[in-house]
Amino acid sequence: MSETQLAGNESNAAESIPRAFILVMDSLGIGATADADHFGDAGANTLGHIAMGCSRGQGDREGLRRGPLSIPNMLRLGLGHALKESSGNIAEGLELPSSVVGGYGYCAEISAGKDTPSGHWEIAGLPVTFDWTCFPNTVPAFPVSLTDELIRRGRLPGILGNCHASGTTILRELGEEHVRSGMPIVYTSADSVLQIAAHEVHFGLDRLLALCKAARALVDPLNVGRVIARPFVGDSADTFVRTGNRRDYTTPPHGATLLDCLQENGGEVVAVGKINDIFAGRGIGRCIKAHGNMALFDATLDAARERPQKPTLVFTNFVDFDTLYGHRRDLPGYAAALEEMDRRIPELLAILRPGDIAVITADHGCDTTMPGSDHTREHIPALFFGPGVTAGSLGRRHSFADIGQTLAEHFQLPALDNGNSCYPQLNPDGWEN
Repeated sequence: MSETQLAGNESNAAESIPRAFILVMDSLGIGATADADHFGDAGANTLGHIAMGCSRGQGDREGLRRGPLSIPNMLRLGLGHALKESSGNIAEGLELPSSVVGGYGYCAEISAGKDTPSGHWEIAGLPVTFDWTCFPNTVPAFPVSLTDELIRRGRLPGILGNCHASGTTILRELGEEHVRSGMPIVYTSADSVLQIAAHEVHFGLDRLLALCKAARALVDPLNVGRVIARPFVGDSADTFVRTGNRRDYTTPPHGATLLDCLQENGGEVVAVGKINDIFAGRGIGRCIKAHGNMALFDATLDAARERPQKPTLVFTNFVDFDTLYGHRRDLPGYAAALEEMDRRIPELLAILRPGDIAVITADHGCDTTMPGSDHTREHIPALFFGPGVTAGSLGRRHSFADIGQTLAEHFQLPALDNGNSCYPQLNPDGWEN
C-alpha cells in the first residue's frame, strides 16, 4: 500500500468517527419561561432586549459598536426563528432570513434553579430537581460558624463583605481595604454560591485557591453548588480588574451525564474553558483552559482540527457573555460580544466534517435590561448544524436534556435517563429523519 493510499485510509477512518460540539453562549436566554414570574423574571428576554436596545441606539458605544444588532451567521442557523417561537414575535431590530441552514428550537428548564451548574448538567442529561442552598440577602449573609471556621483554617485576620453583592461593585468598594488589611472579600448572590475575591499579588493566587478549597469542604454539608475564586490585580479601586485565573469549585454531579456515558463507552470529552470546573472533572478526559471568548473559540477550532481517534465531544463555555456583560448589565458590551462571536461561526462551519454535529445553546439568561445583576429564568436556544443536519424548526423542547439525548443518539450511546431526542429515529449515517 502506498503512503498516499495509507494517508487516504487514515483520513477516511477519521471522518467516520462521530464528533459533537456544544457551544454554550453563557446566559444567552431567548425569552421568559412559563415559570419566570416565580423567579422575579417575568418579561425577561436577553437576546430580544439586546436587539431592541441596539435598534433604539442603546447599544451604541463610542469605539465599540453602533447600529442594529448584526449577527447574520447565527440568524442563518435559526437563532432569530428560535427567538420568535420562544417569545411569540420577531425581535425589534432583527431581520430574519427567508431560510435557515440549521435545526432550531428553544428549551425550557426543568431544573429547580437558574444557575450555571444546573443549566449545564441539564444540557448533559441531568436535571437538578432539588433546591440548592442559597444564602439569605442579609448582612451577615453567611452563618457565623462557617465564617469563623473559614477564618481559622485560612489563618485570616477576618473577612470583608459577608453579603450579597455584584463582584465588580464590591471590588471597587472593598478592594483597597482588602489590600491594606489582608482580609479576603467573601460574598454571595442569588445563586447557590460562596465567592472569595483576593489580590493575586498582595494576598497570593495559591493562597486564594487553597482558601477556596477549604471553603468548598465547609459548604459541602450545606448543599451549596459552587465556591468561586475571584482573583484580581491592580493598584487602586479605579484599576482593579479580575484576572483569567478564576476557578470554580463545584460539587460533583449527582448522577450520570452524557459526558460519563460517552467516556464509559470508549469516547472522549474535551472540556474547553470552565466546563471542567462545572462538572468537577467528572466524565472529562482532557481540559483546555483559555481566557476570553475569542481565545476559547480558538481553542475550540484547534480541537476541531484534530484527527479524532475515538468518538469525541468538545464542550465549550463562553463565559464572557455572562460575567463581563450580563451580570454588569452592559447591553453595548453584550451586543459587541455577540457580533464578534458571529463573525467566527463560518470558521467552525468550514472545519466540520461528515459525521460532525454542533449545537449552539445557553445555560440560562442574564437580561441586561432587568434590575439587579442576577441570572434570569429564560428559554435557551438549541441550534443544531453541521454536514447533513436537517434544517427547520424543532419546536419547544420541554427540557435542556433534549440536547444531551440528541447527542447520545448521535454517538449511538444508550439512552440517557432524561430528555427526548430532537431528531427521533436518527439515521447513524446522517441527520435525515
